[in-house]
Amino acid sequence: MRESLGEGHVICDCNGLPLSVGISGANLHDSQALIPLMRGIPPIRSRYGPRRRRPAKLHADKGYDFDHLRNWLRQRQIVPRIARRGVESSARLGRHRWVVEPTMSWLNGCRRLHRRYERKAEHFLAFVGLASALICYRRCAQEEGQVA
Repeated sequence: MRESLGEGHVICDCNGLPLSVGISGANLHDSQALIPLMRGIPPIRSRYGPRRRRPAKLHADKGYDFDHLRNWLRQRQIVPRIARRGVESSARLGRHRWVVEPTMSWLNGCRRLHRRYERKAEHFLAFVGLASALICYRRCAQEEGQVA
């Protein structure tokens, strides 16, 4: 899943944990940020077998309905679940799309990210990364019964 945060972008897993974050200029279409974000996903540790280096499928909205993106995902054996423009309604992906909304809410809860105060993009990206790490820590602590 992916959603834009002003000039930032996030790919999260099915539980809403951010896997990859990035930023782009305001004049760049969101679809152009998908490939760098997908390449930024780290290897996923598995209990059984080797580490997974890619997700099984990607759910996205109509802004990513481009043939070159679908082909790029298929070449990497990732099943694209992207709504088609003018053909499918957005309601079909709704239950998958809502997974990313709490993540965006958590990121927007960080005052530093809600309004961009930094002049340099590197600083803003660092704060987005810190906020994502904090979200992951809080979720892991919550699953273990600790309150963070």
